[in-house]
Amino acid sequence: MKITSVDVIECKPNVMGSVICVKVNTDKGISGYGEVGLSYGKAHYAGVGIARDFGALIVGKDPMKIESIWEMIFRTTFWGLGGGTVINAGISAIDTALWDIKGKALGVPVYELLGGKTTDKIRAYASQLQFGWGPEHLFLTDPKDYAKATRDALNDGYDAIKVDPMGVTDEGKWAREATNPNWKMRGKLSNKMLDTIYKRTEAMRKEGGDDLDIIIETHSYPDMNTGIQLGKCLEPLNIYYYEEPCNPLNVDNMLEIHRALPNIALASGERIYTRWGFREFLEKHVLQVIQPDLTLCGGISETKKICDMANIYDAAVQVHVCGGPIATAATLQVECVIPNFLIHEVHEGAIKKAMRELGKYDYLPKNGYFDVPDLPGIGQELSEKAMQEAVNIYTINE
Repeated sequence: MKITSVDVIECKPNVMGSVICVKVNTDKGISGYGEVGLSYGKAHYAGVGIARDFGALIVGKDPMKIESIWEMIFRTTFWGLGGGTVINAGISAIDTALWDIKGKALGVPVYELLGGKTTDKIRAYASQLQFGWGPEHLFLTDPKDYAKATRDALNDGYDAIKVDPMGVTDEGKWAREATNPNWKMRGKLSNKMLDTIYKRTEAMRKEGGDDLDIIIETHSYPDMNTGIQLGKCLEPLNIYYYEEPCNPLNVDNMLEIHRALPNIALASGERIYTRWGFREFLEKHVLQVIQPDLTLCGGISETKKICDMANIYDAAVQVHVCGGPIATAATLQVECVIPNFLIHEVHEGAIKKAMRELGKYDYLPKNGYFDVPDLPGIGQELSEKAMQEAVNIYTINE
């Protein structure tokens, strides 16, 4: 089998940005799909560009030689050995598409090629409830609205949720874009801000009761000191785990937060890439939950290796998912195989109609649990609607 062309597809923008996918085509009529995990944030054109660059490298190659192609991109492109978000997002998309081809060629889901299931049902949580939970994308301020979002998720069958209680200012603006000096997320949090954050989270705890698992997300907004301050504030509310309490560029800063909050598990990973990136976090026992993003950290191949390495250190895995239907399906294939799987993320943007219509198949949890796709490959493709409405499709031929 030989790769004959690669399509790089910029999907129609939605609330989570513009999803970028690759479609790797072969001379046997089998195509595989992968996703570049740069639809959110400010790296869209870099994502399109790296997919085109790396797509050109694999035309003419045997798609069944997944490990060889991964190593080729990693070691011979010069920048591959430097790593980083954009490089690894490109590798991730290509790698996932190759696994999709291999599963289709052999007539089995990818999880069978990775060793088979250890988990039949994938527990999921409702993520980013500061934006509400439903058809509208909101910016919640009042604790009563946080309670309602919790009830909406519970009504959908979830028994776990995630919220960034500082991600929306008291004026209803996205915190990372706010200029309000009273909503300062680094240095020291004001007592008023802490009180607002606590009341929002407390409202969710009261609405969900003691059995609801609440994950706290901070998107790396705080620094080490404010990360500790916020963790101590919320500790009485029995937090399931605490995600990105500071940025992951200094491992020892995260370690200080762990030492200051010994009763709260720390999580991070969407901005950590490959085994090399996770190594020090695991060796120093900084993270109790790792969150590699399959569309950013090196694809299916590297995600599986990272998860296996984490298992040595008794770290649980919640693969980070903030993308389209291709990302979700590929993630499920890995999660059902690894023995240290914890829970799956369902972003509030992923339940929106526009995002769901990007996939040929509409996968959502039932009563808070996913069934893993049993179709050959990753079990998902872009829909005809997604292809027809794509902003751009770049085709790389021999």
